[in-house]
Amino acid sequence: MRQFAETGLVALDLANTWDEYLDDPERLPDTDTLRHFCRDLGEHCELGEGVDDLRAVRAVRERLRAVLSCAPPDRTRALAEWAGELPIRVAVEDSDGAPRQRLTAPEGADLAERLAVRSVAELLDLAASGDWERLRLCAADPCKDAFVDHSRPGKRQFCSTRCANRAHAAASRARRR
Repeated sequence: MRQFAETGLVALDLANTWDEYLDDPERLPDTDTLRHFCRDLGEHCELGEGVDDLRAVRAVRERLRAVLSCAPPDRTRALAEWAGELPIRVAVEDSDGAPRQRLTAPEGADLAERLAVRSVAELLDLAASGDWERLRLCAADPCKDAFVDHSRPGKRQFCSTRCANRAHAAASRARRR
């Protein structure tokens, strides 16, 4: 079983909780698994109505996957639109003696809102670091996992060697036919 904290970014790891390679692609099937996801990513997970929280987190995942599936110029617009709908608060923190702004969810926000705000903040941090163009979805069919291409030439197409091997094997079989 794959871990939840594969990239260390809630935005990508939450988007990747749907795995088309599995018989049941839902990697967040119940509230216990949602608690495990939160624990792996260091997110406080106090569930109110467990099933409602699970549905709300899955809705955040779907919105996140929709944003990530856009090409970079459209992705920026989709992210801005989503951020405009969220209850975002700006906090100012000390960063080595200099002020730094950080987006946070308001006090008392539910788990889905906190995950959404954290995802938006992480995606903005990715953009600020210059990795916005390197944020991709896996090119292997049916996988659509999100990843950041840290390869030197910036030409990576697959989220993992699992997907690369399957895609290359399928291409090889197709050539032999």
